[in-house]
Amino acid sequence: MRKLTSAVASAVMAFAGMAGMMSTPAQAATGLEYVALGDSYASGVGADYYDGASGDCKRSTVDYPALWAAAHGDYTLKDVSCSGAKIADVRDKQLSALSADTDLVTLTVGGNDAQFSTVAQGCLTQGDSWCDSATLYMSSYAKGQLVTSLAGLYKDIKAKAPNARVVVLGYPQTVSPTGTCPLIDLSSAKRTAMNQLADALAEGTKAAAAKEPVQFIDMRDSFKGHGACGSDPWINDLNAGTAVFHPTLMGYLAGYDARLNEVTG
Repeated sequence: MRKLTSAVASAVMAFAGMAGMMSTPAQAATGLEYVALGDSYASGVGADYYDGASGDCKRSTVDYPALWAAAHGDYTLKDVSCSGAKIADVRDKQLSALSADTDLVTLTVGGNDAQFSTVAQGCLTQGDSWCDSATLYMSSYAKGQLVTSLAGLYKDIKAKAPNARVVVLGYPQTVSPTGTCPLIDLSSAKRTAMNQLADALAEGTKAAAAKEPVQFIDMRDSFKGHGACGSDPWINDLNAGTAVFHPTLMGYLAGYDARLNEVTG
């Protein structure tokens, strides 16, 4: 494990250096087409190295679509992911990037529909009881209505890109069960509640992928032991401002990009 971590760290440094020289993600001149859809977890919030041209969408030049495309030169990347996107935003603002020529589609979305960020921020400032109630309410949504909404989106994606392989990457648990958080102390009860909501999001996304068949990558095992406020975090902690509870560069590279490479070869 130590050797793997060292290798990944070296790769992170290499990509970080490359990102400092790039204004847009790596593009192939010809060949296959890859379209990246989704929210802040797809656009790379938390990894830094944002493409200024992406504005409020905050697309990072080292988000997982860019990392994957950089290693697959036969693909041209169209990255239309956008921070803050909900399912309706993907449908209304991003699906126009798809066509019969699209060969690969990746997607991470649903967290904003389940108000994960709002609930997480509330858990930081409210009591244990509030956090438990809010996460239970949104967990019910994530395992119910969200499944139907996501399945409908997957159907629309397949209609727009009938020849594409569609890969959906889920969300990890965000908080380590133990460890110290800066700025504020998160109780064990709050950590459990927040991770239960993350589990509900993952399970809801998995159920939607089975309902309207697309390939699903469960990110929870990859991030196990790497939650925010833990000893080896791949999730940004409370010092990260608007990037709090989003993956770090290591999280995108060793977590998301690594799993996407495992699945796609």
